[in-house]
Amino acid sequence: MISIEPMTPADIPDALAVWADQPGIVLREADTPEALTAYLKRNPGTSFIVRENGRVIGAALSGHDGRRGFLHHVLIVEGHRRRGLGRRLVETCLDALEAQGILKSHIYVNHDNEDGKVFWRRLGWAERPMLTLMSVSRGGEMA
Repeated sequence: MISIEPMTPADIPDALAVWADQPGIVLREADTPEALTAYLKRNPGTSFIVRENGRVIGAALSGHDGRRGFLHHVLIVEGHRRRGLGRRLVETCLDALEAQGILKSHIYVNHDNEDGKVFWRRLGWAERPMLTLMSVSRGGEMA
């Protein structure tokens, strides 16, 4: 049995385990259990866990800034892909954001993550080549 459930702080260790060492997913200092708990608190009901028979097989962080939604670390583990679970997970996130009045969302995809780009294109997402992402980190980590 497969379920998609809102992520809670108790799910964070399982989500981190799913995301760890996965191609296309980069965990940083903003992905500590404490930081993720704060993110869930600021964005209640918009991040989700996918379970099959109680075992976590996917996860997605989702939230918004009041104008635009953002999805992060969207992943279904290998061996469970190509069953529509990723699409269902993304739609669940977007539905939760829409319920909060957010109609446009973004995801950051690593430039060399070709599989990720294919997935997002299949879901109807468009690359924005006219934009350049610029960042600053006061925590010392930029890579």
